[in-house]
Amino acid sequence: MENNPICKLLNIEYPVFQGGMAWIADAELAAAVSNAGGLGLIAAMNSNGEQLRTQIRRAKELTDRPFGVNLMLMSPFISEAVQVVCEEKIPVVTTGAGNPAQYMEALQAAGVKVICVVASVSLAVMMERMGAVAVVAEGCESGGHVGETTTMALVPQVVDAVSIPVIAAGGIADGRGMAAALLLGAKAVQMGTRFLTAKECNVHENYKAKVLAAKDHDTIVTGKTLGHPVRALKNRMTREFQKKELDPATTPDELEKMGAGALRRAAIEGDVQNGSCMCGQIAGLVKSEDTCADIIRGICADAAELLGSGEARKLLL
Repeated sequence: MENNPICKLLNIEYPVFQGGMAWIADAELAAAVSNAGGLGLIAAMNSNGEQLRTQIRRAKELTDRPFGVNLMLMSPFISEAVQVVCEEKIPVVTTGAGNPAQYMEALQAAGVKVICVVASVSLAVMMERMGAVAVVAEGCESGGHVGETTTMALVPQVVDAVSIPVIAAGGIADGRGMAAALLLGAKAVQMGTRFLTAKECNVHENYKAKVLAAKDHDTIVTGKTLGHPVRALKNRMTREFQKKELDPATTPDELEKMGAGALRRAAIEGDVQNGSCMCGQIAGLVKSEDTCADIIRGICADAAELLGSGEARKLLL
């Protein structure tokens, strides 16, 4: 899309990012999204350097289009991950769960474009000063770790505060959401929950089925007392976690122990009662399992139609 700064910056066809979901955003999903014209992302999560390198090289076998890596800055292997990203000449990374300051010089020297996920205006401004080429403004409707501000309120404030492009995330799963994001000033969108049900997504079928069956009120946020709130689908685990969290007698260590390995139990093992099925509030709108190509092309076509002849439509041309 010649008129879209994000598409030109990253050499992608459609202004659609796939979220870097831990235990879910693997080489197969990232390659499928990139092959469909969007930006696929591999989640580095807590992988060591060689584990990440294996995923990157697998993605390179599956696509010749640009894809990126999502760096979780709290990972004990973050230094290894940054080194591998540089060595493998990954064109773009998104960063979250921490401050990328100490890694910016190495990434930029290797030609890696850094896009930071932010949940506040102040953080967006800081990331621009640090050298980020764009920011993902992620509202609290999203799945996984969340901030306090909604997408509708966050995106236009971030757009007004920075001069770099803004990607909107949180609560977007169809053309209506994309059109709204572009009208708020975003240049692209990032979706996680919508890609959870993609045919190319390797998440356990139990997890996928639970997302497809979700209604508007089926997510819950836990972990606020620990300082890192997480949105996931309601189940036995999240209800018990909330109960313990509200109990003054529960220690932070007990809560951390309850949450340890919960996402893997759901995403890999398929235990959707005792694991954490992270997903956004928009899950109630996701009702079908489609290919990444159908998801991306469908959402962009629908958004373009809704935007009519307005200025924002030019971002989809």
